[in-house]
Amino acid sequence: MTTTNFEDIKRELEAKKKSLTTRLNKINRHLRQADGPLSADSQEQAQELENEEVLQALGTSGREEVKKISMALQRIEAGTYNECSECGDDIAERRLQALPYTHLCIECATEAEANSS
Repeated sequence: MTTTNFEDIKRELEAKKKSLTTRLNKINRHLRQADGPLSADSQEQAQELENEEVLQALGTSGREEVKKISMALQRIEAGTYNECSECGDDIAERRLQALPYTHLCIECATEAEANSS
C-alpha cells in the first residue's frame, strides 16, 4: 500500500484531534466549575454526581482517542502508518479507512481481543 497517499487521512485525523481537544477543554472547564459545594437537595446531589461521572468518563475516553490519533499521525510522519505494530505486515486499506488510528492488522487485533477476554 505504499502508493496510497495518506494526506487525506492525516487531515481527517488532525481535524478529529482538534475537535476532541476542544470538547475536552469544555469538559475540563465544566468539571472545574462543578468543584463547588453540592446542592442541598439529595436528589439534585445525586444528579450532579452522576453528571460529573459521565463527564469524567467522556474525558477519559476522549483523551485515549486523542492519544491514538497522535500516535497515528506520528506513524504517518514516520512512513509506518500502514504497518501493523505487532507483526509488521500491512494493515488493509479498508481497515485504515474504517478505523484510521488503528495500529494493528485485523489478524493481530482479533488475537489481541481474544487474549483480553
